[in-house]
Amino acid sequence: MLNQLVEYARNNLADSEPGFTTRTVRWLVEVAADGRFVNIVPLGDDKKGEQTPKCPEMHNMVAGGRAHFLVETLQTVALLCKPNEEVGKVDSARKKQSFFSKMVRQAATETQLLQPLALFLGDGGQQDLLRERLTTEKAKPTDWLRWRVAGVDPLQQQPVLDWWRTWRETDLTGKNKVEEKPKRKRVVESTGDDASDGMICFLSGEKLLPVSTQPKVTGLSGVGGLGTGDVMAGFDKAAFCSFGLEQASNAAMGEKSVRGYVDGMNHLIKNYSRKLANVLVVHWFKEVVRVEDDPLAFLLEPPELTEAAAQNTAKQILESLRMGQRSVPGNNRYFAMTLSGASGRVMVRDWMEGSFEELVARIELWFSDLEIVARDGTRLAYDPKFMAVCGALVRDLKDFPAPSATTLWRVALAGLPIPQPLVAQALSRFRTDLIDDKPFNHARMGLIKAYFIRKGGNHNMTAYLNKEHPEPAYQCGRLLAMLAGLQRAALGDVGAGVVQRYYVAASQTPGLTLGRLVANAKNHLGKLKGGLAFWYEGEIAAIMSQIQDRIPATLDLEKQSLFALGYYQQIAANRAGKNNDTNETSKGDNQ
Repeated sequence: MLNQLVEYARNNLADSEPGFTTRTVRWLVEVAADGRFVNIVPLGDDKKGEQTPKCPEMHNMVAGGRAHFLVETLQTVALLCKPNEEVGKVDSARKKQSFFSKMVRQAATETQLLQPLALFLGDGGQQDLLRERLTTEKAKPTDWLRWRVAGVDPLQQQPVLDWWRTWRETDLTGKNKVEEKPKRKRVVESTGDDASDGMICFLSGEKLLPVSTQPKVTGLSGVGGLGTGDVMAGFDKAAFCSFGLEQASNAAMGEKSVRGYVDGMNHLIKNYSRKLANVLVVHWFKEVVRVEDDPLAFLLEPPELTEAAAQNTAKQILESLRMGQRSVPGNNRYFAMTLSGASGRVMVRDWMEGSFEELVARIELWFSDLEIVARDGTRLAYDPKFMAVCGALVRDLKDFPAPSATTLWRVALAGLPIPQPLVAQALSRFRTDLIDDKPFNHARMGLIKAYFIRKGGNHNMTAYLNKEHPEPAYQCGRLLAMLAGLQRAALGDVGAGVVQRYYVAASQTPGLTLGRLVANAKNHLGKLKGGLAFWYEGEIAAIMSQIQDRIPATLDLEKQSLFALGYYQQIAANRAGKNNDTNETSKGDNQ
């Protein structure tokens, strides 16, 4: 998994390099050639700022009192603190500011470009102007800033970057020693250049001294991660250490490899991730695939739901991909991760990879299995978004558990059977909405149908009504739908009708319930005119001939799901046959 992230960074992130990172920078501070404060410019939008590559990243920050070179937070550079900030935090900010200014002055002695910035940082009055302006702009202490010095961006100047590389190498070399202890060996920060007494890197296979701490992965704060980032490989408890090793040296990796996988993951999370319930899904391809040809994009946002491809269904486009009618890279592969944060650590909930052709086939199968007649009975329902399928299982999508989202995602991508607990959730929500007279949920009904298809065997599952379905439970559902329609035709809106009063009992113990309802149907038939009464009588008789004397006494979960499908598909067929008669559809979609 990590090696694929390193490969992604190598192929797509030219700026990935140890000692540098990409940051979301909110403010650009302009300084004149004589060190005067000129202006501040907001970057990006009001919340996220602008992605800035090649930002110097300081190592050994855990030692305290250190700051990043050139690109830092407003609290560190301008001493912009919250009102009534704790004295300890203000003192810490002052130490970091002193370190930041010292580094700029040191760099300015060798790079003339930074001399105006050094003058600015040494002038308290100019910094006061900056702080006042930032306060006016309602900037946050945690916002990051970068500079434009005498009209030039120092991050774009090779002499400035080279100075940082040299300073960093010197600083690391001075601290890159192995400290011997009686029982444990502690490996500290390393550039990975000295491999004379090192370890084998898990990612590159090279012998080198591994880094003791690794950069953090950012962007997981919305799924349980920390705003400051989360670590992928870290060992801060003795129980997780082995062979006398400490910290990240327990998963030995060189600095270059670590920088690659962290940069790759950060870039993918920032640009190519989608939140599914309480997890993030990240996916990419070995060879670049256009968005309009991305099967995983269809899974998240089917084409017929977007204006740009309103004339195409996901199934049609996927079929054209499978048949080679679209130009896509040959022998391509996909990679997909499901991520969340947990107590400062990155939690990889799932990892999948496979061929592009296999992915296309699996997603095409997913949509095919979910196909279901629309509630009006005149067409197939649109292909559902993946999140619509998740939302069909709970009252509120925010309550959908991360493990369930991960499981369903794997089901879709790997063509696996649908777990029965998810079907139980769908059935429970179906009953609740039915009793509350809410519209039928297409994704929910499609998932119930897909459960039987993926279970294996011949379950006679079709998108439309199957009058010849051999399962009595399915036919019992059809029968209840016809009885409900008969009552409405005879009596009109009676408030709590047959469905609200008897659905749960009929779907669980049809042998005790349906007989009484059929007997009462004779009274309703007598209230109808001849043609309509004849039609209902014929339909009910046809269903009863399918059931014969096989009305089950009780139904288990699977049979209750078949009952629900039979009920739904019969309702849809009735609506289609009656051309959406207002008497049938004016009050909700369930009756």
